[in-house]
Amino acid sequence: MKTPAQSAVTTSAAPLPVLKSKIPPPWLSWTVWIIAASFYLAAFYLRVSPAVMTSELMRDFGIGAVALGQLSAFYYYAYVVLQIPTGVLVDSWGARRLLVLGAILAAAGVFLFGSTSNFIIACIGRALVGGATAVAWVITLKLATHWFPPRLFATLSGLGLMIGNIGALMAQIPLRLLVEHLGWRTTVMGSGSIVLVLGVLAALVVKNDPSERGFLTYAPLALQARDRFKSLDVLRGFRRIFGYRNTWLIFLAQGGIVGALLSFTGLWGVPFLKVRFGVESTRAAGVCSVMIVCWALASPICGNLSDRIGRRKPLYLGGTVIAAVGWIVMFYVTALSLLAFTVVAALTSIASGSVVLGFAYTKESVPVQFLGTISGAINMGNMIGPMLLQPGIGWVLDRTWSGQTASGARVYAVGGFEHAFILVVAWIVISCILISFTKETRCRQTA
Repeated sequence: MKTPAQSAVTTSAAPLPVLKSKIPPPWLSWTVWIIAASFYLAAFYLRVSPAVMTSELMRDFGIGAVALGQLSAFYYYAYVVLQIPTGVLVDSWGARRLLVLGAILAAAGVFLFGSTSNFIIACIGRALVGGATAVAWVITLKLATHWFPPRLFATLSGLGLMIGNIGALMAQIPLRLLVEHLGWRTTVMGSGSIVLVLGVLAALVVKNDPSERGFLTYAPLALQARDRFKSLDVLRGFRRIFGYRNTWLIFLAQGGIVGALLSFTGLWGVPFLKVRFGVESTRAAGVCSVMIVCWALASPICGNLSDRIGRRKPLYLGGTVIAAVGWIVMFYVTALSLLAFTVVAALTSIASGSVVLGFAYTKESVPVQFLGTISGAINMGNMIGPMLLQPGIGWVLDRTWSGQTASGARVYAVGGFEHAFILVVAWIVISCILISFTKETRCRQTA
């Protein structure tokens, strides 16, 4: 028989139940999500950063347009390949672990790229950055599903894309000024240090689910159960999601929309504007910055508007059609002044904000337990666009190069760019056709 003192000891030693009766406080939800979104910002910044240092890269590595396109595209090669395991791992490992590991490996890739004079090693560094940041967008969506109400998913998708575009904006005029004052290698190494700090913050603050902090989760019951499934089950699910019509239609369409924007603002826009309008790199980067700002601002507005009207297809298709017309005018209406070109480019970028709806559209088109898998699949579709278009444009440019150089870097004629940009126009027109065949979900889960 226990004495009262023994009973008291036993009682005090018993573990207390964890109370999970309250939703997480908004400040905590936003803190967790913003750290993940900041890594996505860094991913966007690193993705498009070669655009403002094309001359320096061609000179230091002794390369032409095809090799420059390949150097930039190595990011996308690794990024696309790793979208399949990323979707699998975020559903089985959890967002926090992938976020920390991704930041560390991305920083390592940046350091490798910035420190080498060997072209092959530089490509490896870019591939490591691309592979490591492949987790960024899926993690951002995953944490949004667990830490916020479902009604905010499309809005948060748009806000996340806007934050990513802020990273792309930072990789335009601000990055160009740093390159001019510090050199591209010093600037790149500093960028890697910042990414490493993000990994430390993620390790200290981010949790996969509010339940790990004693709060209620917002994740649907099916998704909570799915999070415990094995990777093999999710791999089977990856094959399953492509059995839904909307998945493969949107998968292919996204590449045309994103590929056009990232191929222009992320690599070829600055050299094109320099030869077409005779402006300096900083001013050309300013035009690309305007495009990125417009895309960034339009994304959350488009997501929120779609949530409000309860429809996906009209905004998604309408925005893509307007963007397609905009690219045609930008490239082939030669009478445009720089100001008029900038206005058309801004409108094209605003219309392209509809691309964010592809994530909510496909999420509602497949079973909810495949959130990570479908997010990875659609993000793969996004990146296939610039992965193919950037080196493809470079290939056409080198085929039409007249032999002209400036400061050790090749200079391409306006006519060469006009031929190369046919690839961009063709894909986004195909995107319009594909989207027209999608099935409306009316902002609710249909599968």
